[in-house]
Amino acid sequence: MIVMKFGGSSLESSEAIRRAVAIVKARVHLRPVVVVSAMGKTTDALLAIAHAAAQGNREDALTRLHKLEDFHRRESIPLVAPSDRMELEIFLDEHFRALCETVKGLSALGELTLRSRDAVASYGERLSSRIVSLALRAQGIPSAHLDSRRLILTDDNFTQATPAISETYHRVAKCISEIDSVEVPVMGGFIGATSDGISTTMGRGGSDFTAALVGAAIDAKEIQIWTDVDGVLTCDPHLIPDARPVKTISFDEAAELAYFGAKVLHPATVFPAKAKNIPVRILNSRRPDAAGTAIVADYVPCANTLKSLACKRGVTVVTIRSNRMLMAHGFLARIFEIFDRYETAVDMVSTSEVSVSLTVDNDRRLAEICAQLNPFTEIAVEKDQAILCAVGENLRHTPGVAARIFDALRHVNVRMVSQGASRLNLGMVVSSQDLQRAAEALHREFFTELDPKVFG
Repeated sequence: MIVMKFGGSSLESSEAIRRAVAIVKARVHLRPVVVVSAMGKTTDALLAIAHAAAQGNREDALTRLHKLEDFHRRESIPLVAPSDRMELEIFLDEHFRALCETVKGLSALGELTLRSRDAVASYGERLSSRIVSLALRAQGIPSAHLDSRRLILTDDNFTQATPAISETYHRVAKCISEIDSVEVPVMGGFIGATSDGISTTMGRGGSDFTAALVGAAIDAKEIQIWTDVDGVLTCDPHLIPDARPVKTISFDEAAELAYFGAKVLHPATVFPAKAKNIPVRILNSRRPDAAGTAIVADYVPCANTLKSLACKRGVTVVTIRSNRMLMAHGFLARIFEIFDRYETAVDMVSTSEVSVSLTVDNDRRLAEICAQLNPFTEIAVEKDQAILCAVGENLRHTPGVAARIFDALRHVNVRMVSQGASRLNLGMVVSSQDLQRAAEALHREFFTELDPKVFG
């Protein structure tokens, strides 16, 4: 069996869904389990609707909701066999009626809790999974629609829920084993539910994580992530238009790239696959014959020092100074306990004799954190920064890499530097305005000549 996950850009229209169905049809003999994201920008639209309703803009929220309903009807009805259209109409009516009631409730309440946010966001995958299931059926492929909320058990950390791995594996394996072998199971990614049946989501990009969990649960031969690019590239193509695809990369390299901003893979995806040694392949649904990127356990020797550059925008640098306490026992623990208390993850850390600098990509609770730090530290906050991270197994063993990096960046003001404990990455913080030229400079330095065994 294999797992095939299709992202939102691979399901953004009836034409895109037809492509996805054709891709599945060509692999039916491999007994695929299909995991889908919401169609196109549906999740963004749902959250915008929820926010508008909670802010008292009820009519605007309802207008947006009707547009979203029209979009789903317009794109889904041509995909479904005439004999299934009544089923589709009833399904859409029920779900958009429930969404309408939720929007009215949020408007009356005037507040959007994290639990309500997840309840609204969950509809994207609930809709797309049923539509894709019916679209497969219309092409002569028997399918079984599964509600992910019955399979993916999570805690109640709404918007960033953590799955209960053992129970989730048990539920998934049991459910799929009971499905007729000729049927293709289809389920939504990103969503789960608590033990009380309350809908949760696992964070943006969580559909990749769902696919990895399903793959690990059924001991899949391969986990395929179908997106809109030709796999992992040497850099974000928005920064480097001629970035080249990477044919093969290790689990550890992929994890570093995903964590530091590579958008083709959710950071948590690697861990279930690595634990079960299941290869992950990143593929392009618009070019299904392209080889894509294979993510594997073993390091593939490469003549290039780096495999890829990862970029993360919207970063905030927090510099914490304390002449009195920096070297005191427990000082760093005290700092990180405060960040942990306010559920704010830290990406990079760098220390000097009198200061600690760290980066966060979520500053929602930064004011509260600073209020806790102020009594014993001085704090400086710099927003609109970016992380540029050089990743590759050869970083561990190649002398002079740092010299090459900083020579290439000699005209860029690097605000902060940190090498990961894995020694697979060297991360630098630059101003968002400098990210483009910094990425171009590093790409010229390290990817002008490419090892053809590793790069496309």
